[in-house]
Amino acid sequence: MSESAGSGASEFTAVVTDIRLESREGAAVRWRMTLDRTKFAAGDVGVLEAVSRTGTRIEVPVLAVIVVDGDVWHVVEKPLAAGTDVVGRVTR
Repeated sequence: MSESAGSGASEFTAVVTDIRLESREGAAVRWRMTLDRTKFAAGDVGVLEAVSRTGTRIEVPVLAVIVVDGDVWHVVEKPLAAGTDVVGRVTR
């Protein structure tokens, strides 16, 4: 599900629903993740924050957002496991 970034605050909570390999060039790896809800739209960037099982705060930059067949994919360098609760923040 997608929510318009213009519909209020740019921060939201969500759950990671799917992860796929985007690209691999040498040591550089990028992943795509979908969320059960998002305020990101194509062209946006921002951050996803999660808390690990040990309590460590994890911050994952969203480098790009693409829409494929109606699915909003968040492009990241560090994937989070499906089922992970996140707080998303659109920065532009």
